[in-house]
Amino acid sequence: MDAVLSAFDKRFAVIDTRSRDLLGRIPDHLLYQRPRETRSEMAPFSCGEYILRSAAMVEKTFGGITTRLWDDPFEWTLPEKLVNKELILAYLDEVEATRIKGFSFFTSDHDLLKEIPAPETLRPLAVILLETIELASHFQGRAFALFQVLTDEKLPHM
Repeated sequence: MDAVLSAFDKRFAVIDTRSRDLLGRIPDHLLYQRPRETRSEMAPFSCGEYILRSAAMVEKTFGGITTRLWDDPFEWTLPEKLVNKELILAYLDEVEATRIKGFSFFTSDHDLLKEIPAPETLRPLAVILLETIELASHFQGRAFALFQVLTDEKLPHM
């Protein structure tokens, strides 16, 4: 694997590893606890929901790359469906398998310059991957911050 592809691959693997690590640290009773309930539509999510949103960004991108279906996996990543850590881990396994399948489509760094419809306009794969890393990391960062608020534990090394 070329250097840039390898860097992307490693970054996505780190996101997956960190989500799994954080999931292992969250006590079951705090998995879907929100810091407060508000009437605002901008009510914060729980740690579990942020972990799921992070993984969903990766699934959406690699589903788009491999099948051209850019659907947001919101419906099948709801807390009502993935009610415990074991089900979330199974979902993370599915996302990682989809990501690995997506990377198998790339043969060299040059592939990252190719443009694909994502979902409606042509965009370079490198840009799509960078934006996905940004979004997945953003949601993951929120999960880590909320974990610290709810537990008063020191954040794991990032």
